[in-house]
Amino acid sequence: MRIGILGTGAMAAALGGAWVRAGHEVVVGGRDPLAAGQLAAVLGASGGGDLATAARFGEAVLVAVPAEAAVPVVAPLAADLAGRALLDCTVPMAPGADGPRLTTAGATDSVAARLAVAAPTARVAKVFGICHESIWTMPRPAFESGAPLGVPYCADDPAAAALVADLIASMACTPVHCGGLDRAGLLEATAVFAVGVWWSGGEARHVLPSPALAPGATDDDDR
Repeated sequence: MRIGILGTGAMAAALGGAWVRAGHEVVVGGRDPLAAGQLAAVLGASGGGDLATAARFGEAVLVAVPAEAAVPVVAPLAADLAGRALLDCTVPMAPGADGPRLTTAGATDSVAARLAVAAPTARVAKVFGICHESIWTMPRPAFESGAPLGVPYCADDPAAAALVADLIASMACTPVHCGGLDRAGLLEATAVFAVGVWWSGGEARHVLPSPALAPGATDDDDR
């Protein structure tokens, strides 16, 4: 797969490295083309340059910039992104009195929905925002029982959803389809919630254990 990356930060580096390891062709784009070229060299990517170069390269294009910068970065590239799967991994988050808070209105408002307006002919998917970037540096993310990492995603366009699922599978992870872009805000809120749990010293994975782990557990349908 040909993948363009918009951004040169930690998430761009982690996901870009994972995709290079998986055999995909990656081009890194940044507001500083020199920095993009340097990151591309470190990752072993196909090349680096400005944002437009990365946007035009990929059948999939990752938005890996701070959430507040996503729309300003993407809007001028709308023509270059036409028909491409636009992957949004941003987390709209800011410090709050009781922990991190969403900077969107929640519900159907999300960075992904805003990107769909900014680039109306792109095929937007919300994906890769739940995990810390360090997880994507693992050759094969698997935990506890050895089960591969489940990666949730939301997309309206069936072709974009299929592309995202294939991309996730190529990373030795399990695709978890969570609906259309109207549900992308739920993924963003989940990411902010998880960060808050980690910051408080807790473990997000302990908050949502599978019902099947309880002794004598039965499915709801069996009640």
